[in-house]
Amino acid sequence: MNKNRPVNLDISTIRLPITAYVSILHRVSGVILFGVVALLLWTLNASLSSEESFVELADVLGSPLVKFIVWASLSALAYHLVAGVRHLIMDIGIGESKEGGLMGAKLVAIFAAVLIVLLGVWVW
Repeated sequence: MNKNRPVNLDISTIRLPITAYVSILHRVSGVILFGVVALLLWTLNASLSSEESFVELADVLGSPLVKFIVWASLSALAYHLVAGVRHLIMDIGIGESKEGGLMGAKLVAIFAAVLIVLLGVWVW
């Protein structure tokens, strides 16, 4: 083992390419969506249990905090969808080169940002 090799343990100084950020965010959005499913199932159960709980849930959904949570959940879904489509396109052989990967990652960032802004306008 070479003990003279440089070791960088400070993660904040490592410069990752955009493809790495797109990949990491795709995984993070998937984890968020996993948690959101439990929340959505709970709200579905609450909305179907009685008329009173439906009215109560409708009131809660009007609060700014809940609107933010809905927007964040939809944003995770939008990002995960766009990044997933990129992976499907790469699975058929398009964009597998280094240049294609960079272009695909940039397109994911652009499309996801536009969708997230549009979702914010729609939710608020």
